[in-house]
Amino acid sequence: MRKIIRDRQLVDDRWTYLEAGAAVPADGEIDVVVPLATFLADAPALLARDGRLGVRIEPGEGVADIVPHLAGIDLVCVNFPAFHDGRGLSYARELRERHRYGGEIRAVGDVQRDQVFGMYRCGINAFDVKEGKSIVDTLNGLKDFSTGYQADVYETRPVYQRG
Repeated sequence: MRKIIRDRQLVDDRWTYLEAGAAVPADGEIDVVVPLATFLADAPALLARDGRLGVRIEPGEGVADIVPHLAGIDLVCVNFPAFHDGRGLSYARELRERHRYGGEIRAVGDVQRDQVFGMYRCGINAFDVKEGKSIVDTLNGLKDFSTGYQADVYETRPVYQRG
């Protein structure tokens, strides 16, 4: 079973990522992540099926289309296709701060050790590290800093206003 980082710990991952056009299993014991386009094409049926549902957001898609359905979405995967594309950070903050999404937000794609602390501060609480990269090294990236100077989704006051 694949390992991921969730809430600062290594855990087994049970989610199955589906590509565009793939058939969604009817079996409710399979937790699936579908691309946004697949979700939008058949949202009522996907939300009604047994099993947990995740939606994968690509850069440029944004989160507006899933906001009305957040109560039925257990996982939002935000793709980072390249280390220099930070749009997913804005998506995570929007989900956490504006829409009060309490489910899992997972970074997928080019997840780098030196970026996970900043990703976490934006509300991403899970990381699917690419095959060939050290998941333990990436996990240690969450410990590189003890605090952030600016406010974030967990600490709303900048460091100079903290007791």
